[in-house]
Amino acid sequence: MELKKAAKSYRKVAIAACFGTFLEWYDFLTFATLAVIFGPLFFPSDDPASGLLASLATFGVGMVVRPIGAAIFGSIGDRIGRRPVFIITITLMGFATLCVGFLPTYSQIGIWAPILLVGLRLLQGLSAGGEIGGSAVYLTEHAGDENRGFKTSFLQLMGPLGVLVSTMQIAFLQAWLTSDEFISWGWRVPFWVSLLLLLLAFRARMALEETPVFLALSTTATQSKNPLLDNLQDPETRKRMFLLFFCVSAGGAILFFCVQVYTSIFLKTSVKLAPALVDQLSVLATLALLPLTIFAGWLSDRIGRKPVIVSGLVLGAALILPAFELLQSFGKEFTHSNQTGNEFMMIAAVLIGLSAILALVVGPQTALLAELFPARTRNSAATLPHNIAAGWIGGLLPLMVTWLNQRWASDLAGMWYPILFLTTSAIVAFIYLPETNKVSLHN
Repeated sequence: MELKKAAKSYRKVAIAACFGTFLEWYDFLTFATLAVIFGPLFFPSDDPASGLLASLATFGVGMVVRPIGAAIFGSIGDRIGRRPVFIITITLMGFATLCVGFLPTYSQIGIWAPILLVGLRLLQGLSAGGEIGGSAVYLTEHAGDENRGFKTSFLQLMGPLGVLVSTMQIAFLQAWLTSDEFISWGWRVPFWVSLLLLLLAFRARMALEETPVFLALSTTATQSKNPLLDNLQDPETRKRMFLLFFCVSAGGAILFFCVQVYTSIFLKTSVKLAPALVDQLSVLATLALLPLTIFAGWLSDRIGRKPVIVSGLVLGAALILPAFELLQSFGKEFTHSNQTGNEFMMIAAVLIGLSAILALVVGPQTALLAELFPARTRNSAATLPHNIAAGWIGGLLPLMVTWLNQRWASDLAGMWYPILFLTTSAIVAFIYLPETNKVSLHN
């Protein structure tokens, strides 16, 4: 009876936490999905490539400030509790996203349009910095000691689901509306929809309980008054923060943005596939990623977090360039042939293969984020390096790859950036990353 009650309680916590994180990702990634649309609307230029670069840079701005949000909200989570941070971050993200939906374009208010867009993107970044990483700690501390990799892997589905829902919604709008209608007002609809999602997420989060680990800490004198400073002064914590940043979070972020974000941009702009077709392919790849992520989390409970994550980094470094070469080859064959289903299935197979590699890194990631650090400073220790990696390494990847491609006049030259990073991450992780599968979260 107690086991059933505990399982039901955890499901309630997991659903509420995951739904809020889904909204964060939906809001955050809708911007990326519409990057090609935002170029001419907010950054008009005679050179379409310059407009795309400006739009991707604005997306990157939100990622750059994520560590600031992580430093602020991570410390708050260690001092007053994990739950209050959830309420603040979801409200901030919802407000900023809704405002984007009502923002005038460059043709209406001139230079103020991109300025306001960047400002709202900054608010989104601060919110995401407090949410992403902190949610991993919250869910893991509720998960108990058994099967943490499997139980917490569901949180990693929220990013792909955010991409999926955003992509499907935009694809539906583009099919339902004319091109002029979508450019005029249809692109705003996903941002308006976030208001309803915000109200649902806020209600669910208000019903959340504080984690057992933090409640135990709050009854003792072991809480940290300055968690971030304590983390930076402790050599072992510093080492683990670096390993989390460089190996796990940066590797996962690079793979995530290569697989879930940049593939769509690449197929639309470099390969010149029809946007509707690319959206269909993205949906297929994301649907495949969901069970693969859960499997990777389950596998890490059986053989350990380290071997699963390291194998994902190695495969990513070895196969990401050949995968994009295949996407380019099959895409051009599809464009210049009779558009048979053969090429479509080959492109889909490549995308699913990339999703499997991504799953190996992100499946165990939620549990590992919490397991690496002591309870008293865990929230700030996990959120800061995770968001620096996601913001500065992963978030700027589309911009960096696009810039390198333009610099070297090649559609694939920029892929050496993620390859070199993943290679180095795999080597460092293999040598130094500790196994955390069986550690106690109360220590």
